[in-house]
Amino acid sequence: MIELRNVQKSYDGGATLAVADTSVVVERGEFLGLIGASGCGKTTTLKMINRLEEPSSGEILVNGRNVREQNPELLRRNIGYVFQGIGLFPHRSVAENVAAVPRLLQWEPDKIQARCEQCMELVGLPFAEFGQRSPSQLSGGQQQRVGVARALAAKPEVVLMDEPFGALDPITRSELQEEFKSIQRSMDLTVVMVTHDMTEALLLADRIAVMREGVVLQIGTPYELLHNPQHDYVREIVAMPRQRAKRLEELMRGE
Repeated sequence: MIELRNVQKSYDGGATLAVADTSVVVERGEFLGLIGASGCGKTTTLKMINRLEEPSSGEILVNGRNVREQNPELLRRNIGYVFQGIGLFPHRSVAENVAAVPRLLQWEPDKIQARCEQCMELVGLPFAEFGQRSPSQLSGGQQQRVGVARALAAKPEVVLMDEPFGALDPITRSELQEEFKSIQRSMDLTVVMVTHDMTEALLLADRIAVMREGVVLQIGTPYELLHNPQHDYVREIVAMPRQRAKRLEELMRGE
């Protein structure tokens, strides 16, 4: 569904590379986690998929079509995008926020209404109760749910997520993670999610790409990364959830 072929990104004419010679294939219906430290190139890689950033070289294909041969605005309207800042239109109602992309795509009004109601139900915000509220009347978790509903409204096959749950409190974050994973499976969505939280990646992703300094060091399933890390950095980053789990067990035993 998504293919990156020898993709590179430089902001200084090639003197340094934010993303270096990256090749990744994401199958239809797969959930890929992109993980690494701040500045490693994961968000830049994500943004190149929908042309919020343009690659310096290489090719990116979505559903077999080169993204550089497509109108960037039309491309983005057909790819869901969820990010930590949420980015809701503050002076529009929740329903108007969710309906934004279908309206741009000139759907029929009754179809927009039905889809808006469906997506809000999916994320646990009944239309009758929340549709006419403004974003300022919602909690942070509810706003993020609206962001997810908006990303799903135009029935995209691909959804890109950039630290979507990072600003939420732990309980809300856990609830939204589980709910989104259920939605992803039921809708057979192809998802690429940027995160700095290895535990989140292990729990949500089918495969994980570990990046460092613009380079993908290893791609594998959670089991493969946990049991066969092929780089010292990968070994360090997958060890963190185990260390935390071990410490929690010690605390539960009163040690």
